[in-house]
Amino acid sequence: MVAFGKKLKESQIQEWQGYYINYKLLKKKVNRYAQQLDVGAQDHRYVLNDFSIMLDSQIEKIVLFLLEQQGQLASRLSDLREQHDEILQQPDGSKVSELQEAYRGVGHDLLRLLFFVEINATGLRKILKKFDKRFGYRFTNYYVKTRANHPYSQLRQVFRHVGIGAVVGAISRNLAELQDHQGNYVSIYDQPALSHPDPMIHSIKASVNRLSNSTNFLEFLGKHAFIMEDALPTPSEDDVAEQRYHFMSLLLNLVNTFLYMVNTYIIVPTADDYSLSLGAAATVCGVVIGSMAVAQVFSSVYFSAWSNRSYLRPLVFSSIVLLIGNTLYALAYDLNSIAVLLVGRLFCGLGSARAVNRRYISDCVPHKLRMRASAGFVSASALGMACGPALACLFQTDFKIYKLTFNQDTLPGWVMALSWLVYLLWLWISFREPPQEIKENIMPQEVHAGSSVNYTVENGFTQPLLLNMESKQQGQNEDQEYDDGEEDSCEKTNKPVTSIVSAYRLLTPSIKVQLFVYFMLKYAMEILLAEASVITAYYFIWSTSSVAIFLACLGLTVLPVNIIVGTYISNMFEERQVLLASEIMVLIGILLSFHIGIPYSVPQYVGSALITFVSAEVLEGVNLSLLSRVISSRLSRGTYNGGLLSTEAGTLARVIADGTITLSGYLGVSRLLNTTLVPSLFICISSIVATCFTYNSLY
Repeated sequence: MVAFGKKLKESQIQEWQGYYINYKLLKKKVNRYAQQLDVGAQDHRYVLNDFSIMLDSQIEKIVLFLLEQQGQLASRLSDLREQHDEILQQPDGSKVSELQEAYRGVGHDLLRLLFFVEINATGLRKILKKFDKRFGYRFTNYYVKTRANHPYSQLRQVFRHVGIGAVVGAISRNLAELQDHQGNYVSIYDQPALSHPDPMIHSIKASVNRLSNSTNFLEFLGKHAFIMEDALPTPSEDDVAEQRYHFMSLLLNLVNTFLYMVNTYIIVPTADDYSLSLGAAATVCGVVIGSMAVAQVFSSVYFSAWSNRSYLRPLVFSSIVLLIGNTLYALAYDLNSIAVLLVGRLFCGLGSARAVNRRYISDCVPHKLRMRASAGFVSASALGMACGPALACLFQTDFKIYKLTFNQDTLPGWVMALSWLVYLLWLWISFREPPQEIKENIMPQEVHAGSSVNYTVENGFTQPLLLNMESKQQGQNEDQEYDDGEEDSCEKTNKPVTSIVSAYRLLTPSIKVQLFVYFMLKYAMEILLAEASVITAYYFIWSTSSVAIFLACLGLTVLPVNIIVGTYISNMFEERQVLLASEIMVLIGILLSFHIGIPYSVPQYVGSALITFVSAEVLEGVNLSLLSRVISSRLSRGTYNGGLLSTEAGTLARVIADGTITLSGYLGVSRLLNTTLVPSLFICISSIVATCFTYNSLY
């Protein structure tokens, strides 16, 4: 395995050699510090101060060169502007193509500069990791905290690449104007979202996006789905994806996602009434709802493993199991058996194929469509979450056919059983299994936001030079987040982990905290949704229809909230700031939900529920986005991947929340609300404290 220091040297632009980070010198310094500390020649304070000064000097060298190059690009653009005005006045426009090539030449050099910034940022990150690992310090936290937000910090220039946007804007605007030199063009300022056809602009924007924290709605939803769009594929990888892609198969995966979410939430408004009709307490609804999540803990693992070999077979199995589970759920009423009811819900949980749905989008959808497919995955989930309770309020009837009862309790089961039967037939007829031999040749894809394809320019054209920033040959990947080792030695390959123990060893404190945050938000949401029917019936005497409408309205907030966050808030604030603010808002929502002293009112309950649910939705998207940034690349593929870990954390939260509701029911319905909110409050406060401790590592 080629060490990063060697790769840095090989990929340097010759005329800029003196301005790159001196990674070899810094590495030697780290080794020398270790020797000095071992013999007592220096103390820790001297080491920290001296290394900080060295890093400041290296970053200053990089930034001053960056500013110098930006100035040269700006000067060239200024000269081209004068030629531009003259050429546009010529009636024939014969020199327009020459001017376009000149602007592309500036874009060519800008791409080289962007690559220069990115590879230096990678070198800085790696030497900071090496220092922390060697000495056991939290030096990275200290250095980033003190430099990144200081108004005169050079590191701030590296992170925010000030001035590059102006150069990009000038090139984009002028190429767009030259597209039709008669003046009948659409301005990039009138329609900022307009996609410019020039390939140079696409390459520049892709490079800038990898360097920035800016996002858009599709990217935000993609991260929400934990299906990453960070890495651009090589041409061969995209060819493979094109061969595997089949629109109807993708649609069937999205329909599977939608139906499963409907199946999850369609019983929530009536679960308490169903439990009472079978002779159990109303609070047993927690077990009824949670039994699906219990089974999902196990089904996520085997579906994740199964998707390594096939997509059709696990989807067929999922549909059959869900058909059986919903049939048992509906038959429990006439059999008068709470056991059959619970077994039916367990079967439904065993049919959870969301791991397959995610994996299909990640492996079989071409890069250019993957973000849209990811957004479709989240949208299908949100729509299913809203449609489930909405459908439940339509089942206010009671009749029998051949001794089978059809009422508000059993109809959710019968309707979903019929839906899965229709889906199974559609799946069998229309789904196309991707070729296995192609699937086996797919390269693992990086999930880490810093491991994107980087562009350099050769012979005046943009071409992929480095795959995943630090790799030139297939199978090489030195960017191991948690096992840096000595740079001169061969490092671990980017093989997916093969056991849960191996996956756990790759979990840094930052990853553990983000998984805990995900656990917290799912716990808070499950408490809110699962006990809604019992709480509203006790305090407000709401009917099943009223509960269903309330839950449907909560579900309908998902997409609008994601649009606002993905389009506006994520561009105004850092994701870690949104994360912490969302956690605090969840805490406020929980506090407002408590029933203390004054009579409990509908405005208090609805308002606090809305704050909790919306804040948790915002938190989920940002949390998964940050998780994708800090998680190891070895957890991007295979059975024990990052998506599985987050799914298991969320599912476990739902199981514990539903169990809490049932156990709290033994204290009486009058105490149910406050008793279930206390654990939510404690977990939320703990997650905020944990986030504060790892806040700087999320930069």
